[in-house]
Amino acid sequence: MEEKLSQEEIDALLNSVANDTASPASMSSTREVVVRPVEFEEFKGDEGTPGRNGNLDLILDVPLQLTVELGRARRQVREILSLGPGSVVELNKLAGENVDVLVNGKLIARGEVVVIDENFGVRVTEIISRTERVKNLG
Repeated sequence: MEEKLSQEEIDALLNSVANDTASPASMSSTREVVVRPVEFEEFKGDEGTPGRNGNLDLILDVPLQLTVELGRARRQVREILSLGPGSVVELNKLAGENVDVLVNGKLIARGEVVVIDENFGVRVTEIISRTERVKNLG
């Protein structure tokens, strides 16, 4: 059961705080606190899981947003408002340059634009390394 302070003890504490004379020693309670290091069970790692892909199988059907970025441009509001049919927006990439492949907004690959029947597609030419992805986090 928790100890309660008496009204006299509460008043004394309030007075010491009001007088700015309270010190950690004078505010200590009468009950003893036992401090001991935390104890954890030993970490077993991936024992008991069916291979490395065991956990990956759980999320294989989670939908992701795949975006292919042809290029970017910055324009002022007046330039955007003046766009109309036939307007041309110059992008920051050259014709024939690789496009960026993003998953959920994160760059994961680069590739070249191809035409498949009547649709556009991307042939992946480069997978972004883990080191480069970490650099791009910030």
